[in-house]
Amino acid sequence: MKGDAMEIGGDLNLSRRGVLAAGATSAAIATAPAAVGASLSPPCASATPTMPVRFTVNGKPVRLTLDTRTTLLDALREHLRLTGTKKGCDHGQCGACTVIVNGMRINSCLSLAIQHEGDEVTTIEGLGTPEHLHPMQAAFIRHDGYQCGYCTPGQICSAVSVLNEIAQGVPSHVQDDIVAHASPSNIEMRERMSGNICRCGAYSNIAEAMAEVAGIAGGETQA
Repeated sequence: MKGDAMEIGGDLNLSRRGVLAAGATSAAIATAPAAVGASLSPPCASATPTMPVRFTVNGKPVRLTLDTRTTLLDALREHLRLTGTKKGCDHGQCGACTVIVNGMRINSCLSLAIQHEGDEVTTIEGLGTPEHLHPMQAAFIRHDGYQCGYCTPGQICSAVSVLNEIAQGVPSHVQDDIVAHASPSNIEMRERMSGNICRCGAYSNIAEAMAEVAGIAGGETQA
């Protein structure tokens, strides 16, 4: 062997670089049929099933064609870009995704969008605007009913629905012995709001905001 070349079979001289190139070419030829076969294989995944759905969101008619597994929460956030409704636990335990459907509060993460054909959905964007705040939004600002603000849209939607439930005499779904009164107590409102979690701990301020809107001065507990 001299320099960078080596003698093979007496007559053939190959450089080290030539040997490596020849080996790479052989490997490519050997694997080419498998690669071609793989590229010609039919896809295994089937088409994702979709369905059309029509409902009204914040007073505007909406028509979407969605994957049948799409939640109402994801339809609002990802398809309608109404990102005021927050995704918290995504398991119906925190209340951050609360919206109002046909006058009733629901956790939108637990509900499929296609279940709401013909329904009327109200999100935080539909309650008020910066120029014309809903009374509950204004009360939350006055009483500092938020800190980080992540849970606030769900808290406000739930608070609005709670006062409507009380006004309509709807018994509490949280505790059987809590019934609606014309003048709700602080305890009753807190009990009804217990499905909305605030990690910052602004519960007292939230209760004061609700009490103001309900007409209870200072949030004092009523009999």
